[in-house]
Amino acid sequence: MQQCAALASGDLQPAECRRLSVELDRFAATVRACRICVENPIGKPLRHEPRPVLRPSSSARILIASQAPGTKVHLSGMPFTDASGDRLRNWLGVTSDEFYDIEKFAIVPMGFCFPGQDAKGGDLPPRRECAPAWRAPLMALMPAIDLVLTIGIYAQSWHMGAARRPSVTETVMDWRAIWDNSVGPKVLPLPHPSWRNTGWLKQNPWFEMDLLPFLRSEIRYRIA
Repeated sequence: MQQCAALASGDLQPAECRRLSVELDRFAATVRACRICVENPIGKPLRHEPRPVLRPSSSARILIASQAPGTKVHLSGMPFTDASGDRLRNWLGVTSDEFYDIEKFAIVPMGFCFPGQDAKGGDLPPRRECAPAWRAPLMALMPAIDLVLTIGIYAQSWHMGAARRPSVTETVMDWRAIWDNSVGPKVLPLPHPSWRNTGWLKQNPWFEMDLLPFLRSEIRYRIA
C-alpha cells in the first residue's frame, strides 16, 4: 500500500490516506482489466488484445500525463521502457530508479493501451474511450499531485483546456504564462520525447536552455 505524501503536510489524516490508497489500488485493477476499446469501442475496435499500462499513485506529487504506450511498452507492460523514456528521464534529470518510484511519480497516459500504427508506421492517436471513462476518477484518487507534465496535444487538451494554444510548439513556447496561471496543480507542457522530435529540438534550442533547467529544478524540489 502506498504512503500518502499529503499526510506530511497535514492535509489528510492517516485513516483517510489508507482509504484513498486502497481505493486507488482497487480502481487501478479495474482499469487494467478494461476492454472498452474492444467490446464497446468508439469507431473501429482495437485490433489486438488490450493491455492497459498505467502507474497511478496516491502519494506522488508529480504526474506524467503522457500520450499512449508504444510497441515496446505494450510488450513490457511498464511505461517508457524505450528510447522516449530515456530522453524523458534525461529531460527530468532523474535516474531510472527515481522515475519508477511510485511514491515520486505517477504515470497516467491519455490512452492506456497501444493504439496500433498507421500506414506509415507511426503510432495512432490514443484511444478515445480511455479519458472519458477513467481519467476524472483517477485524478480524484491522486490528491498529492501538485505538478502535471502534459506531454503532447492530447494531454494538453485535457489538462489545460482553453490555456492550450493551437499547436504543441505554441503551447510549449508559452510555458511560463501557463505555469504562472495554473489553477490547482502546476502544469508544464512538454513535446513528446520521441526520436521523431529530434528535429524540433534542434529548431527550438530555447527548450533545452530555458525550460529544462526550470523543469529539473521543480522535479528535484518535489522528489528530494
